[in-house]
Amino acid sequence: MATHLEEIAVRSASREEMIDVTTLVRAAVRRIGVEAGLAYIYCPHTTAGVTIQENADPDVRTDLLGHLARLIPQDAGFRHSEGNADAHIKASLVGSSQMVPLDGGKLCLGTWQAVFFCEFDGPRSRRLLVKVVAG
Repeated sequence: MATHLEEIAVRSASREEMIDVTTLVRAAVRRIGVEAGLAYIYCPHTTAGVTIQENADPDVRTDLLGHLARLIPQDAGFRHSEGNADAHIKASLVGSSQMVPLDGGKLCLGTWQAVFFCEFDGPRSRRLLVKVVAG
């Protein structure tokens, strides 16, 4: 089974944000050049994650981040001493990876779906890994 890996650089501008990285993931898939298989998108950071969500209405991102902030406030008296315990919890809830089927060299996303990098402890320079498994 052939596999291929690409790294994507992502720069967040605020402490918490959802960055649409679909175009970057599609470009990585094109560079890899596999027609059919699976694209595995992985975030190797403990205070960030990756999700698939609607990209048509920016209020979805605002609502998601706002609700996470209400559920897990930054100043909730956590024991973790770095001041970013909330970011660790949010990243665990969102998850560190997504898998998307490939067909004809393209991501099989739904009409309104996009791949989002979820920053919970920015601003920072981050990275995503895209691993394509041909099959």
